[in-house]
Amino acid sequence: MSQFHLIAPSGYCINQSAALRGVSRLEEAGHQVAHQQVIARRDRRFAGSESERLSDLNGLVTLAGKNQIVMPVRGGYGASRLLERIDWQGLIARQQRDPLLICGHSDFTVIQMGLLALGNVVTFSGPMLAGNFGAETLNDFTERHFWLALKNPTYSVEWQGNGPACEAEGTLWGGNLAMIVSLIGTPWLPEIRDGILVLEDINEHPFRVERMLLQLLHAGILSRQRAIVLGSFTGAAPNDYDAGYDLNAMYDYLRSRLPIPLITGLDFGHEQHTVTLALGAQAELTHASGHSMLTLSGHPVLSE
Repeated sequence: MSQFHLIAPSGYCINQSAALRGVSRLEEAGHQVAHQQVIARRDRRFAGSESERLSDLNGLVTLAGKNQIVMPVRGGYGASRLLERIDWQGLIARQQRDPLLICGHSDFTVIQMGLLALGNVVTFSGPMLAGNFGAETLNDFTERHFWLALKNPTYSVEWQGNGPACEAEGTLWGGNLAMIVSLIGTPWLPEIRDGILVLEDINEHPFRVERMLLQLLHAGILSRQRAIVLGSFTGAAPNDYDAGYDLNAMYDYLRSRLPIPLITGLDFGHEQHTVTLALGAQAELTHASGHSMLTLSGHPVLSE
């Protein structure tokens, strides 16, 4: 079985019972869960002081043991405060020598993108302790896709997508849209050309999603990609003022502006029902007649 090593670089886990339920569930399945003390740590809205949260990340450089899965307790906000003081070179050297399997999403996206930008380090955008493994009922789809990604050197996810027929190959990258946009103009945003950019978000109105995507377009980032795949945008319901301007209307507008395919509908993001994607891996995307498939390879996996 695997060893989970918990970190908490972002927000305080307000739902302590969910986090503890996640620990119990993993332990009952035969896994070890280390560094549990980070669950209760708190400094105002953050999961501990700056130095404590930073030490979670920099301590990974010397973390011993095989088959170590590194997982944040939750997202929230706080990782952006740490970017300038992370031991990037130490983490990159560690990953090149003996890769940890680092999995998370949401606020954690900025750290994942920093590792990819500075060291071409592959991490997994997928479930976290409290929100996913600590859910009242663990989602079978999410659990299955998590282990699919971490155990197989090549794996595929399939869904009923929308968009133009296409075939594309390139580096898969992305994660949370708001966090990606927050990195524009910084050293921690990967300069990936001919990639496949996958994005998701939560509690952002359709016009805010559009505005962030247009910022990526205006910055020249979208036109450098081979394709864009959009996951879930939970909490993006339109209101009366929108008068029909919803996510689908926004997607149609973006397709009219983009020189590359935009494929939607992937179960990926802040949902209980989510795939796990290897960010920085090699990807092949196909979409035809409403059927989409993304095949990933070149990422670290658990050893036997």
